[in-house]
Amino acid sequence: METTKKDIRALTKEQLREFFVAQGDKDFRGNQVYEWLWNKGAHKFEDMTNISKETRLMLEDNFVINHIEVDQMQRSNDGTIKNAVRLHDGLIVESVLIPTKKRTTACVSSQVGCSLDCKFCATSRLKRMRNLNPDEIFDQVVAIDKQSRLYFNKPLTNIVFMGMGEPLMNYNNVLKAIDKITSPEGLGMSPKRIVVSTSGVPKMIKKMADDEVKFGLAVSLHSAIDEIRTSIMPFNATFPLADLREALEHWYAKTKNLITYEYVVWDGINDTKKDVEALIEFCRFAPSKVNLIEYNPIDDGEFQQADNAAIDMYISMLEANNITVTVRRSRGKDIDAACGQLANKS
Repeated sequence: METTKKDIRALTKEQLREFFVAQGDKDFRGNQVYEWLWNKGAHKFEDMTNISKETRLMLEDNFVINHIEVDQMQRSNDGTIKNAVRLHDGLIVESVLIPTKKRTTACVSSQVGCSLDCKFCATSRLKRMRNLNPDEIFDQVVAIDKQSRLYFNKPLTNIVFMGMGEPLMNYNNVLKAIDKITSPEGLGMSPKRIVVSTSGVPKMIKKMADDEVKFGLAVSLHSAIDEIRTSIMPFNATFPLADLREALEHWYAKTKNLITYEYVVWDGINDTKKDVEALIEFCRFAPSKVNLIEYNPIDDGEFQQADNAAIDMYISMLEANNITVTVRRSRGKDIDAACGQLANKS
């Protein structure tokens, strides 16, 4: 009976060093392999050219590198690139490269499907099949960095965990991936250029604060009135706004970092003065920024973008209360790569 080989990227550097010593080799060989895996992004043992052929064959006999493949790439009229990413077990997730004049941003996935049930999001219609491993998250970033260099002649500058899945429901693997992405032995990116977006899991927001993470936090809020938020994000019944606010107060007390709220305004759902007043009250406890996001329909017609007058009301009332507000126009709508559309038609 054939035994399944272990994915070598599940080993720490110390475990790799110990493996080579057990094979009668020098421990520094583990350092070399670790560098190939995480700094150089090698997907094949044969690519590790400063290691003897004999050693590479020995690694081949003992391990696999379960890397991703970009199965399909689509380019939008605005330059946005959407990748259908095939995992080693054949499952598909999506990632997006969003270019602007000054930066290129990777929007990466953390789960196959999603654990939550937001009614306005295409991904939530897929059941959560599994969490992504740290290397699968890491590989998405490596692939998008290559695309950024190839198509836009600059390295990737920013990462947002706003793809498929709820990152805080895959907390340990997301943190391990970010550690590899930010480590000098990995990609060496600054954690200040990474934002993890959550729909709001209070216990895990508190844990992030206690773990003293260095990356940014964004909260997918969409209403500061419990009844309305529960109607569009049913899990809010389990994690109500009072619990979310308490967790965010803990986050701010620990990190002193500004909180970003992602917020879509829908016609007939959250487009009244009462909705804005509730949002202003929710924002008062800590410095915050509200990103008003253009809505991207997912074909069923239940949710429609509010008119410009409602957006203008949000902007003027938020600014009058000294809350920073930006309007984020969606990118990649023609290839279903915009916010809420991932998994819509792929």
